[in-house]
Amino acid sequence: MDSMQYVYVSPIHKPRRKAIIKRGTSATDYWAYCSEVGCDVWGTLLSMDSLCGEPVCLWLPAAYRTPGTSTYVQGVEVGVYYDGPVPEGFDVIELPEADYLMFQGQPFDEADYGQAIQFVENAADRYDPSVLGYVWSIRSPRIQLEPKGERGYIEFRPVQVHSQAMPSPSRSSLEL
Repeated sequence: MDSMQYVYVSPIHKPRRKAIIKRGTSATDYWAYCSEVGCDVWGTLLSMDSLCGEPVCLWLPAAYRTPGTSTYVQGVEVGVYYDGPVPEGFDVIELPEADYLMFQGQPFDEADYGQAIQFVENAADRYDPSVLGYVWSIRSPRIQLEPKGERGYIEFRPVQVHSQAMPSPSRSSLEL
């Protein structure tokens, strides 16, 4: 990877929706998840229609976990009124309307995917969302898209508007 690296940060709003997910038993990351449920889940998810056009990995807050299940899951986001087929062994959860900060790293060589993920995760961990008028939220899941070298690693972290955030200046307050 180049010595100069960057991460693009952008606010994103997601509507109320459902997610069709496959739970593990105790996984908190991708490798543990694959050990628990196998790596064939992704193929099943790729065959399904989703809101964002691709499967997602989610770190579920406690409110979305059932006893004896993992924090880390894989799934697809679907419309809130989805009532289509659900593969055997998968669950459907409803996710609220939510704001996120999208962290997108620069494109990377596929062999460097681990470094690319770590760089973006470290940047997100250190980021202060109050710069944009937000605080971190624990109401919605953290979301990871498949790391693809041509677009960079992408992760969404949930935020909510900070109650003490400065309002945007009105036009009249800018006029002298």
